Amino acid sequence: MSMTRVISLSDEAYDALKKMKGEGESFSKVVVKLTEKEKNRGIMAFAGVWKDKPEMEKIMKKIIKGRKKFRTREVKF
Repeated sequence: MSMTRVISLSDEAYDALKKMKGEGESFSKVVVKLTEKEKNRGIMAFAGVWKDKPEMEKIMKKIIKGRKKFRTREVKF
């Protein structure tokens, strides 16, 4: 059994959903499609996300510095 809920949207959110809505498609279908798409994203969806972020250079420097300090050791079994 399907229930109907009332939610509030800003004008901006409503307009964005309306643009995505196809002929004869309900707003509910648009929301379900968007959430399914988000739920099924793979790891590659994150590739390059930080590329143009100014803080990324600082983070990379910390990573490289930490890797230079890393030393391996031999473990005997």
